[in-house]
Parts: sequence; C-alpha cells; structure tokens
Amino acid sequence: MAENHNSILLESGTNEIEVMKFTIGGNLYGINVAKVLEIMISEPVKPMPHAHPAVEGIFKPRDKVLTVVDLPRYLGVEQEKNPKDIFIVTNFNKMYIAFRVHTVDRISRISWTDIHKPDKTVSGGAEGVATGIAQCDGDLVTILDFERIVAEIAPETSIQISEVENLGPRDRNEKPIWVAEDSILLSKMIGDSLRKANYINLRMFPNGRELWDALTALPEGEALEKDVALIITDIEMPQMDGHRLTKLVKDTPRFKSIPLIIFSSLISEEMRIKGRQLGADEQLTKPEIGHLVDVMDHLLEQAANGQA
Repeated sequence: MAENHNSILLESGTNEIEVMKFTIGGNLYGINVAKVLEIMISEPVKPMPHAHPAVEGIFKPRDKVLTVVDLPRYLGVEQEKNPKDIFIVTNFNKMYIAFRVHTVDRISRISWTDIHKPDKTVSGGAEGVATGIAQCDGDLVTILDFERIVAEIAPETSIQISEVENLGPRDRNEKPIWVAEDSILLSKMIGDSLRKANYINLRMFPNGRELWDALTALPEGEALEKDVALIITDIEMPQMDGHRLTKLVKDTPRFKSIPLIIFSSLISEEMRIKGRQLGADEQLTKPEIGHLVDVMDHLLEQAANGQA
C-alpha cells in the first residue's frame, strides 16, 4: 500500500488524469477517478419528499447515509431502473453522493491536453454539464461537470456569496488576482464573490494552460506584482490541470514568489501532500469562499511585508 501511495505522489504535476468511463442510455460518460470512492450494484432507495426530481432518495450501505442522484433522469434519459444498474459513490466538496448509472466501463489514463471544451451546442450552452470531451482508448467520452450538477440540485451546498457578506465592510483592493477555473458556473460564482469582497481586479482563465501562457507572455524585467499579485487555481481543468500549473509556477524562479492557492473540490489528505510537494502556498476546499477571502488577505499582506 505504501509503495502505491508513493508512486502516486511521484506522478504529481504530470498533467494526467484517470477517467472512469460509464454508460447512460448507450452513451459514454466519464468521471475523474479522484472523485470516486467505490462502485457498487444499485440497492433499494428510500424516496425523499420535496427533493429535486433527479434526487432518487437515500440509502445506507454501511455506516453512512448517502444521497442517490438518478443521473439518467438528470440527463433526460428515459429508461427503466434495472437491478443491475450501478451506483458510483463519490466524495468531493466534502460530500458523499451516489450517482446511478447503467454500466461502468474501464479506467483510462490520459493527459489533460487530450480533453477539450465541448461546443456549446453539445454541452447545453453556457450552463452545460459537459466539462470536456476526451478520446479514451479510441472512444469519445463526455466528461461531466459533477460540481455543477450538485450545485443545481442542491444550491445550498455550493459557493455562498453570503459568506463574503458576513465578513463585513472591506476596503477596495486593486491588486491583480488571476483565477483558473474551467466550470463556467463556478467561475462566475467565484468572480462574483471576490468582487463582493472588494477584490475588483480579477482576470479569469478557463484552464491552467491559458493562465500559464499569459504568465509567460508578461514582459521580462518588470515588477510582476503590477500584473499578477496572486493566483487561484482549480485542480481539474482541460488542457492543463492545477497541479501541473502549480509545478510550473513554483519551478520557475521568475514566478515562484507569486502566492498560489489551490481551490478545489478534491482536497483530501493525499491531495494536500501533492499540493505541498508542488509548492502551493495554500489549499482550500470548495465551496469555502469566505475562508478563501481570508487566506487571500493573509497571503497578500505577507507578500507586501516581504517586499517592504
């Protein structure tokens, strides 16, 4: 077990992802293996009154009560439930949720550069649930935005701008903050929340690759803090993930002093070890936006004192 753990740690920052493929209505979809706790044959579910139509109910496989989301129904696939259906039990955003799917296929290891943003007509427009399209072992796989799905089903579990409002009046801060976040919905939520916190100089990027390209394009010899004072990055992103971005920033002498926060739904103890190894200054779990603002304040104050 220790050997496997170490081998995983050695792979940090390689810009790769393991995708578990599954089917719904004959179509192939994918989920990041880092979100998956286990897969199991579906079990009887106790319905919950007044729940979202896609919430099937709850069940208790062992010592934990889990909410079950009927993913076929959420995606508009009309098909009878089958005792052979599969539950994919997940853990992200500090939540445990089981998603009903029809079958589970193999796990494929691919590069984030092989995952592309879907056309809006495929993803369902700006608010679509397809976060990327990937080629896996010759199959075209739709990677679903599970954070966005849960945010729609249970808005109270997602980023709450009220957390920022509870911080009270704040001074206007014009320091340039760069944010890499591929989910259009979450990018808007983060941007709105940071502006509410009076961070008014934001530059949003849809993935790590575009942020890194913009960073390396900055003119040499100029003070970096006038262009970028702090970086916030998600982990899961097409083209370049947050771990790879962190590694590039912190391995580059010119950029390594820029404070960098990993803000992700995937922060676990193992992920914290990875992030520390790669040089991240802080790692925070979504949706704790109030905590993010506090940490931003602290890191920027620290950087300012270091420059004084």
